[in-house]
Amino acid sequence: MPLQNRVTPEGQIIADPCRGTMMGNRGILHGTDRQLGPARWRHKAWICCLLAFRGRHRAVMSPNRYTELFFLDEAVALAAGHRPCAECRRAAFNAFRQALSPARPLTAPEIDTMLHPSRVGPSRRQVTFQADLAALPDGAFVLWNAAPALVWQDRLLPYAPDGYGEAVERPSKGVARVLTPKPSLAALDGGYRPALHTSANCAPAER
Repeated sequence: MPLQNRVTPEGQIIADPCRGTMMGNRGILHGTDRQLGPARWRHKAWICCLLAFRGRHRAVMSPNRYTELFFLDEAVALAAGHRPCAECRRAAFNAFRQALSPARPLTAPEIDTMLHPSRVGPSRRQVTFQADLAALPDGAFVLWNAAPALVWQDRLLPYAPDGYGEAVERPSKGVARVLTPKPSLAALDGGYRPALHTSANCAPAER
């Protein structure tokens, strides 16, 4: 049975056998039985990491170790409220913070403080908002026909845990409910391009 450690664009942590292309961390969320407790984060540093870095090896959901979370790709991680890791993805982190705040690159704690109220509200549910669909930057996630979809150029790509479905044309008019937190949306609007799953057929090179 798959572990409950796969994160969706809607911020849900589900059990799914498909392996993601990126890993994340929000602290220790599981017990000795490798099952999640009620908490969905333990700190504000929600990061998005590489699956492999400097030969490090971990047993997933080890006792008293942070819970390894997995994402289809970086666009999903951003939508769920994560940001690039400043260690294993330093170049991506620098590009993200430059796009977010060109005048003064922010520190990781400053970004985390900015992101937190934009990703979860007092109810502990994902914060969403409405925006003009045609004006959204590439890499944003929206709810389209009540399901998550990736915005990329003139297309909307339906999300599934194992990859993106057949693209549909992005409407030139209308509003959509945006899943990607506003600070990350600002970084995308500032030119940051997330690493995408190969099923998107438009993946930029990983930094």
